[in-house]
Amino acid sequence: MARPVLYHTPKTRGGATLWMNEELGGVCDVKLVDMQKGEQKSPDFLKINPMGKIPALMHGGVAVTEAAAICAYLADAFPQSGLAPASNDPKRGAYFRWMFFAPACIEPMMLDKFANIARENTASVGYGSEADVLGAVKTAIAEGPFLLGEKFTAADVVFGSTLNFAVMFGAIENTEPFASYTDRLKLRPAFRRSVEKNMEYLQQLGMQ
Repeated sequence: MARPVLYHTPKTRGGATLWMNEELGGVCDVKLVDMQKGEQKSPDFLKINPMGKIPALMHGGVAVTEAAAICAYLADAFPQSGLAPASNDPKRGAYFRWMFFAPACIEPMMLDKFANIARENTASVGYGSEADVLGAVKTAIAEGPFLLGEKFTAADVVFGSTLNFAVMFGAIENTEPFASYTDRLKLRPAFRRSVEKNMEYLQQLGMQ
C-alpha cells in the first residue's frame, strides 16, 4: 500500500498529526496546503475534507479527517510503533477516553475562555465547567509519567498537544501537574523535530 499523505499547514490543529508522524518515524508524505491562497477550499481538497479544514490524511484511497482520528488511525495502521494498546488490551479504553477527551472537552472549554463566554447552564455544555475539565485533566495525568502510566501512546500526542496549547496561551495556568506533563512531552525528540519542521514549512509558505 502507498504511503499515507498528510495534508498539513503550520499553526493549525495539524501540529498534533505532524508530531504523530515524527513519533512513527516519518511514515507519511507531508503535503503542505497554502491556506493563504485558499487551497483548503479547492475542489480537489474538498473531496478529501468537505469542511475545508486541516489536517487531513489519505491512505490507500481512505480519507481521514480530524486530528485525533488521524492520530488514532495512524497508530493502528502502524502497530509496530507500539503507540496504541492492542484491541484486547484493557488499557485501550483509557487510551480512547483521554485521546478524545482533548477535542471534546479541553478544546471547547479553552475556546469559551478565550472568547469570554460564560455558560450559565453547565449541564447543557459538553464539557461541563472549567473546574470539571481541570479536575479530569489532573486525574488523567496523576499517575504519570504518561496517560497510560510508563507507556507513551498516541493519546499523549493528542491530549498533550491540546493541553500544551491551552497552557501556552493562558487558558490553563502553567502550574502543577500541567507544567511537568507538558514539559516532559516537549523533551521528546519527535516533538522537537515536528517543531523544527513546522518552522521550515512556515518559511516555505511565507507565513513568517
